[in-house]
Amino acid sequence: MIAAPPPRGLMIAAPRSGSGKTTLTIGLLRAYRRSGIRVAGAKCGPDYIDAAFHGAASGRPGVNLDSWAMKPGLIAQLAAEAAKDSDLLICEASMGLFDGVPVQPGRSGSSADVASALGLPIVLVLDVSAQSQSAGAIVKGFMTFDERVKIAGIVLNRVASERHLRLVSDGITKLAIPILGSLPKSDGIALPERHLGLVQAGETPELENKLDAMAEFVAQHVQMNELFGCAEAFLPSQTGPHAPALQPPGQRIAIAHDEAFSFTYRHILDGWRNSGAEIQTFSPLADEPPPADCDICWLPGGYPELHAAQIASASNFLEGLRHFAAIKPVHGECGGYMILGETLTDAAGKTYPMAGLLGVQTSLSKPKMRLGYREARLAASGCLGPLGKTLKGHEFHYADVTAHGSDEPFAFLTDAYGSEFAPTGSRRGRVTGSFFHIIAES
Repeated sequence: MIAAPPPRGLMIAAPRSGSGKTTLTIGLLRAYRRSGIRVAGAKCGPDYIDAAFHGAASGRPGVNLDSWAMKPGLIAQLAAEAAKDSDLLICEASMGLFDGVPVQPGRSGSSADVASALGLPIVLVLDVSAQSQSAGAIVKGFMTFDERVKIAGIVLNRVASERHLRLVSDGITKLAIPILGSLPKSDGIALPERHLGLVQAGETPELENKLDAMAEFVAQHVQMNELFGCAEAFLPSQTGPHAPALQPPGQRIAIAHDEAFSFTYRHILDGWRNSGAEIQTFSPLADEPPPADCDICWLPGGYPELHAAQIASASNFLEGLRHFAAIKPVHGECGGYMILGETLTDAAGKTYPMAGLLGVQTSLSKPKMRLGYREARLAASGCLGPLGKTLKGHEFHYADVTAHGSDEPFAFLTDAYGSEFAPTGSRRGRVTGSFFHIIAES
C-alpha cells in the first residue's frame, strides 16, 4: 500500500491586525475548496469567531492553536488532527506575526511560535495603503527578524492603482521574494462586525454568498497555484496520544448552544468526547432547560446581552437551571457567568433579572474592553478539579461587574505579565462562574 503524502501547510500572517489576514484566509479556504482541494483551517490564539468562519468556508471544523496556553504536544496533535485527510492546512495568524507576551521562546502566544513549531512557511499580507517603496523595508525586516520562520511570499492588500502596485513592487522584488497577489481596495466583501469582532458565522446573512464572493475576489487577484506551491509538507512532532486540554467535568455534559451561547472551543469539546464524555446541547433562547439526565451544566460565553429580554422571559430555562443547580454543578464562562447572576444591564441601560444563582450584577451600559491571557488557580475543589489546580485561558469582554454580592471567589487570577493573583468570579454551592475562558490546563 502506498502511503498518502503528508499534508501541506502554510500560515497567513501580517505586521498588525487589520491588514487583511481574515479576508485572505477565508477567501483562500473557499476558493481552494471550490477547486476540489481538500483544505482545512486553523486560527492562532484565542478566537472563537474566526475559527467558525474557517469551518464555514472550508467545510471542515476550524481549530485554535495557542502557544501560550497550550503545551507543545497539544498544539502538534491538534494541527495533525485538523490536517488529517486534507491537502492543505491554512493557519491564520493573530495580530502581528511576532506579537506575544514576554516569556520563554516558543510559549509567548505569538503566531511565529506556532509557525516555528509546525514548520509552516509564512505568506505575509501587507496593507500598503499610504505607502509605496517602504513596503520593501517591512518585508526585509520580517525576513530577518526571527530565524525560526520563513517568509515564503507576499500578498499586497488595499492597492490603489497600477502605478501604486509598481511602486510597492519596486521595493520588494529586489529582495527575491515573490509577490503572490495584489488585492485592490474593496468594501463590497467586508463581513459585518460588532463589539467582540465579526458577527458570528451562523448569524451572518447570506453567508454562503458572501463566502463565495470572497473566494472569487481572492482567486481573481491572487496567484492561487503559486501560493499553494509555497506550502510545505509538515509532520508535527509529538503527535501521539495527548491528554485532553481540559478534563471532562462530568460524564454527561449539558452545554447551552444558540446565538447567545456559542463561544466553545472545538479542541475542548473534542477532548471531552475522546475521553468518553457525552455532550448534550440545549437552547436557552428556545426556552429549553438543561437536560435533567446530565451530570453538569455548562453555560459558555457569547452574546447574552443582545438577547437579555428574551432570556429574562425564558421561564422554563431559568427554572430548569435553578432546579438543576440545586443538586448538580453549573459553571458559566463570561456570558454564561452574567446569566447566572442577579441582573444584567444591557448597552441601552435597561436592567433584566437573571437566574440569581450567584450574587453578581453585570452591566454593559458603560462598556470597557478587558482583554488578555489569564492563568486561574481554583479557589475550591469542584467540577473543574481540586483546590489549587491551575488553568490557562483568556478574558475578552466589555461588561463590568457593578456588584459582586457575598459569594466566595471562583478562582485567583493572574495575567501573562506576572501580576499578583487576585480573586475572580463567584462561587455559591455547586454554582461557579467568571469572565475567564478556559483554553487548557497548565
